[in-house]
Amino acid sequence: MNTQEKIKEIVTANPVVLFMKGTKQFPQCGFSSRAVQILQAAGCQDFVTVNVLEDDEIRQGIKKYADWPTIPQLYVNGEFLGGSDIMLEMFEADELQQVLPKA
Repeated sequence: MNTQEKIKEIVTANPVVLFMKGTKQFPQCGFSSRAVQILQAAGCQDFVTVNVLEDDEIRQGIKKYADWPTIPQLYVNGEFLGGSDIMLEMFEADELQQVLPKA
């Protein structure tokens, strides 16, 4: 299985996936930390995180997968939504809460 197939499997097997630097419990960059806080503030506790610092193939591959140059990246129901700035805009507009699965 190549890296793109691996990424596709991760984003389609889990309703909410955040590719980030670090983990939910220990984010390792400000943008990743903010992305976790936004998801939690939106009422989403049940999400999968993928630490791109542990796998360079995933780290490079995810940028190609969504054609998006930065990390974190949020996927909901297999669909790429954006990074932390877009997540914040969506949260403030009450859009993120609408697309996230209800706990």
